[in-house]
Amino acid sequence: MTPPAERIRVLIADDNRAVRLGMRLQLDSVADIVVVGEAANGADAVAAARAERPDVVLMDLQMPGLDGIEATRQLAGSDSEHAAAVVVMTSFAVDGFVRDALDAGAVGYLLKTHDSHFLVDAIRAASRGEAVVSPRMMAPVLKEFVRRGQPAEPEELASALSPAERRVVALLASGITRNEELADRLQISAHTVRSQLQAAMRKTGHSDRTQLALWAARRRIDAPDL
Repeated sequence: MTPPAERIRVLIADDNRAVRLGMRLQLDSVADIVVVGEAANGADAVAAARAERPDVVLMDLQMPGLDGIEATRQLAGSDSEHAAAVVVMTSFAVDGFVRDALDAGAVGYLLKTHDSHFLVDAIRAASRGEAVVSPRMMAPVLKEFVRRGQPAEPEELASALSPAERRVVALLASGITRNEELADRLQISAHTVRSQLQAAMRKTGHSDRTQLALWAARRRIDAPDL
């Protein structure tokens, strides 16, 4: 008999008890996820995370006392002894919050009011070390990566892209996310855009366009002829 796969350990940090309960009820029904603790403020979140060693922490930004940004920094920052994958959950789509969360070490940024259906997939992605971003926040997150000017990494995967695929990926990473807008900019059909993005995801090993866009933004993928 094959032993069950190890479950993803999750800690929920939010000062709203109803929100915590809603997330727990949603996650308790998922076979490969287990909620190992809850916290109503940042200080308790840090203490609980250090005690329970969760794989993923769902972190509210605005909590009493120690806020979510500082709690994230203590759990996921470069100085953290046992870094955790922190996914920020907030009701506010504010560019400054995105910058602060990323600077603190968060791997994800989700909106409570729009991304509950995405939560399970986001937890799984974060546990694999992948970035997780609300579709509504893609543009400011990508702009933040560009602003930071991170050094370009080796183009082993990028070199596999055709010129056409590289063009559409570069535009995606610039914050243009709708197929119709990409098609209009490139003067091709939306069907061709979808095909090129699917090919780029296959070649780079990404399961969705969010991951592809973040990967391209981090590596500053560009297309000189755009």
